[in-house]
Amino acid sequence: MSARTADKALRKFKWERQLGRMVMNPTVTLLDRFGLRAPLIVELETVGRRSGEPRRVPLVGRADDEGVWVISQHGRRAGWAYNIAANPNVRVRVGDEWRDGIATVEPDDDVRVRARSFGGRGRVGRAATAATMRAMESDPISVRITYR
Repeated sequence: MSARTADKALRKFKWERQLGRMVMNPTVTLLDRFGLRAPLIVELETVGRRSGEPRRVPLVGRADDEGVWVISQHGRRAGWAYNIAANPNVRVRVGDEWRDGIATVEPDDDVRVRARSFGGRGRVGRAATAATMRAMESDPISVRITYR
């Protein structure tokens, strides 16, 4: 990767991280307080690696009987990914139910295929979800949260 490409990728990552922190996450949290929750949104609670305090972040995810798949759009650079690396014990809320789980980074999982599986049953929904995630990613990696 050239220095120019690396610099562009870093700027994109920083801009998207700020957009998530300042706009997207607060908006999803506010809507959640009013009882408006999108079916694809799960809430992940990690333990802060430095503070030891609970940290919550809304994510797009797909739940099944054994756990939840999420994608860290910024790979291991995401704050919650750092927290998982330090302590993989997490809680995840799917709908109105909180579940304890163990989070593992799955580098061999095909992120593109995983993102397409998040959009529900319709072809248009899957394509729109995958396109949105692709536009916001910098170094995506799949994360599996297995229920305990």
